[in-house]
Amino acid sequence: MPEIALSAEDTKLVTLARSARARVGAAEGAAVRDQDGRTYAAATVALPSLSVSALQLAVASAASSGATLIEAAAVVTEADSLESAGQAAVRDLAPTSPIHVAGPSGALLGTVTA
Repeated sequence: MPEIALSAEDTKLVTLARSARARVGAAEGAAVRDQDGRTYAAATVALPSLSVSALQLAVASAASSGATLIEAAAVVTEADSLESAGQAAVRDLAPTSPIHVAGPSGALLGTVTA
């Protein structure tokens, strides 16, 4: 993942993702920003009958609120790589928008643009 410097708006996404993760002690937290600047944050859901990644849930929240474009996304995770289902959900609304991946401390691990 190539690393880039984050704008203030993208740093806010990382902060929101960290907060969502910490609030419920989830494996991952994610946040996305839509075409109008609205942000949506979510944490991983792992129930016996339902499993949704944080990034999938954040994108679903944006889409259910009428978003047609994701300008940027952020995921906070302990994993070594970005999970593919969440990345695919972002790509449904944003073929090349950045997905920033950060560790639990908020330190940027890299950015995915493809």
